[in-house]
Amino acid sequence: MTAGPWRAPRNATTCPGKTAAKWARRYQDEGIGGMYDRSSRPRHQPKKTPPHVVRTIVRTRLRQRLGPIEIGAKLDLPASTVHAVLTRCHLNRLTHIDRATGEQPRRYEHARPGDLIHVDVKKLGRVPDGGGHRYVGRVQGGKNRIATVNAGHATRGTSSNPRLGTCYLHTVIDDHSRVAYVEAHADEKKETAATVLRNAVAWFAARGVTVQRVLSDNGPA
Repeated sequence: MTAGPWRAPRNATTCPGKTAAKWARRYQDEGIGGMYDRSSRPRHQPKKTPPHVVRTIVRTRLRQRLGPIEIGAKLDLPASTVHAVLTRCHLNRLTHIDRATGEQPRRYEHARPGDLIHVDVKKLGRVPDGGGHRYVGRVQGGKNRIATVNAGHATRGTSSNPRLGTCYLHTVIDDHSRVAYVEAHADEKKETAATVLRNAVAWFAARGVTVQRVLSDNGPA
């Protein structure tokens, strides 16, 4: 924004007198810098919930996982006040709290995309074309299984028990942005995992992201 001489707005004649005088006084005292919008938050809030009450509300929420109504009844406070405090402290949803310990989850996130990527493999059982027995029943599910194998979409076993096999989803997730790169394969061998990693690094590089570190579990691949 280029600073220049201040001009009154075209509708200045319709502005309330107090508002026009306020802006004129700001310009006289501070120049162009006084023309920017300012926060309307009051400087003093005498009715704001005291810090020790806020700590009690938060402590009760973390230890007992109660809602605003229960906490309000327990502490003799309005439920609306309790809800406002929980919202301000990012505790208004139980998903923000670890259910086992009652503590706020400790999360980490690298500063830039590519600083760290996570690699892992998710195994999923293949479903025959047209649906499996859990969805269409055993008779139709068996027909769908045989048809899928005959079509070459799965591994052939015995005629009575054709094998559909397992789908291995090789996933590569960027720690900062949570953007995921996924490839579906028929195995999780080390050669396959290495190929997926090279493809993922090239995919991120094509989008301006340089991979610096890789994190994986102690899987066989």
